[in-house]
Amino acid sequence: MFDMNVAAMHGGTDALGVPAHDFSTNRNACGPCPMAVKALQAAHVAQYPDPHYTQLLAQLAAFHGVAVERIVIGGSSSELIHRITLHAVRSGAKNVFFPPHHYGDYLQAARVWRLALCRRAEVSTLPALSWACEPSSPLGVQEDIWPAWSKAPSPQEWRGLDCAYRPLWLEGEAPQRSLDGVWQLWTPNKALGMTGIRAAYAIAPVHAAAAELKALRDLAASWVVGSHGVAMLQAWVSDEVQQWLAQSLVTLRRWKAQQLALCAKLGWQVVAGHQANYFVVRLPLDDIAAPLAAMRAQGVKLRDCASFGLPGHARLGVLPPVSQAALERAWLSIQGSLKNAPNDLATPTPHA
Repeated sequence: MFDMNVAAMHGGTDALGVPAHDFSTNRNACGPCPMAVKALQAAHVAQYPDPHYTQLLAQLAAFHGVAVERIVIGGSSSELIHRITLHAVRSGAKNVFFPPHHYGDYLQAARVWRLALCRRAEVSTLPALSWACEPSSPLGVQEDIWPAWSKAPSPQEWRGLDCAYRPLWLEGEAPQRSLDGVWQLWTPNKALGMTGIRAAYAIAPVHAAAAELKALRDLAASWVVGSHGVAMLQAWVSDEVQQWLAQSLVTLRRWKAQQLALCAKLGWQVVAGHQANYFVVRLPLDDIAAPLAAMRAQGVKLRDCASFGLPGHARLGVLPPVSQAALERAWLSIQGSLKNAPNDLATPTPHA
């Protein structure tokens, strides 16, 4: 069920500070990328960056093999989600669609601009904005949201594809799709393991008119990305950083296999189909809030999936063995307080 009154929730740092072992975020645990950190250290912080991001736009366009006019710089994926939502509303959108389990900012932006929620992306709901994420969050699976990816959407439809985790695809190869008809959102800070740096960009659909692109850019504040964000995005497209990323995926695959084995040992049911550097588990409890809080007090944080529409589930980013050992210790230490474990757990499915 969609709840328009649910507050946005995020993993990571909270009122207790930075978790010692943070499974609640999906950043690349091999990071921060050393070459990207070096680029940040060399950033010119005494001056404003180029307000038009001329060189950065050219570098991003070349990296993706698209026309430079299609690149739109954003403060973060969240900022772009809100900006694209506002742009769609100003352009006539009345409805919004997103998957049953989804990142909270899609819903938050829809709530702010009072879009009506639709259960399925259908022609009858137009004019509409629809969001998808691949691999999805929180489940980390491949989801076919739109009936025909290669078919251009209606002029009354705005499609946004969150590509935050495509660079962290671990199981098999990311699907080869024609993305010319969708707005692509790219947030390299997750793949680089440096989510404290906020910067992102969108790639506009091929059919986007110059006036539409100008309108979207005009909604942004001046210097929407600062010098450190520019440095990170420029590092992102370099050969050495892409080589580091490829090597990190090998390590993440090994750590993920170990973490999955640990979850099985602890009696946690892993939701099938995960392809990213994170996955979802069903804990052997009816109410997981108190146990997760107890583990957080020990420096181990998991992401409660209740806000994703998956009560009783937690999402775990893949972390190194030392953090996995801390996770096991924290869980075993609270076993005596687990009073309400049911005798029988229904086997969860990717779309439970």
